[in-house]
Parts: sequence; structure tokens; C-alpha cells
Amino acid sequence: MAEEKPTGDAEEAPKKSKKMLIIIIAAVVLLLGGGGAGYFFLMGSSEGEEEIVEEVQLPAVYTNIRTKSGRPMFVSTLLSDDDRTHYLQAYIVAKSRDADVGPAIEKHMPLIVSRLNTMFSTQEFVKLSTIQGKQKLREDATNLIQQVLKQRIGKKGVEEVLFTNFVMQ
Repeated sequence: MAEEKPTGDAEEAPKKSKKMLIIIIAAVVLLLGGGGAGYFFLMGSSEGEEEIVEEVQLPAVYTNIRTKSGRPMFVSTLLSDDDRTHYLQAYIVAKSRDADVGPAIEKHMPLIVSRLNTMFSTQEFVKLSTIQGKQKLREDATNLIQQVLKQRIGKKGVEEVLFTNFVMQ
């Protein structure tokens, strides 16, 4: 009796089926793993959505603070202990993210300019010579404009006040 040799097809069938089974299992694992990761990132909690909304900010709106006659700067005499007269010249811009604030600032510009002039004329030269003094003045100017807008339109409106030019002599 002759021993029959198995044909190549019989041996290849189990190898092919094992390879096919491994490929299918790997595809299922990748699909489930990728799908789970995709679900996790795309369908995160509502807290994540709130954080994304908070990161998106409206573009800034800048409004020049100037007198009605069009003078773009403030010029004030500063208080000083020495016998010399010192001056402050400042160009001021209000930064906001609300489009309604610009027209409100324009409407109430005389009041804002008057109050800023009063505030600037009471400043001391020595204090404004330091960076901390300038930063404090900027914060005070921001608060002043926010108070005026809060009284007139019911909201602060201004995020910060910027000195685009600041000269002391």
C-alpha cells in the first residue's frame, strides 16, 4: 500500500483559515479600539463642550478715547514735590469684545474724558515714574470707564484700557 502524500491544498487550508482568523480578529480589535477612542473624543461630556465654548472669544473691538473736538490725546499737569512743572501726555484706547460698547463710549465720551482728565491731573509724577504706577493708572482708568458704562448702559463693556502712547516730562 502506497502511502499517499497529502496534497498542498489540504495543508494550505488550515494555514489560510488561521491567517484569516487572525486578520479578522485584528480588524475587529482595531475597529472597536478606534471606534471607542473616536467616541471618547467626539462624544465627550458636556463639560468639555463648555470648555471649548469658553476658549472661543469674540474679536476685540478698539475704541479711541478722545475729546469731542477730535484731540486724540490727554495732556495733564502732574503733581510734584519739586519746583518744576511736569506734564503727562497719553493716548488711550478702550478694548472690548462687545460691538455695542463702541457706540456707547462715543455717546458718553464727554463724561468719560472729563473724569479721565480729573483722574490724570491728580496723579503724582514720582509715582507714575515707576512701572507699577503706570499699571495702577491703567487699572484705575479701566475701572473708571467701566463704572461710567455700568451706570449708562448697564454693563461694564470694557475689558481693559490701553495706553498706546504715554509720555511724561
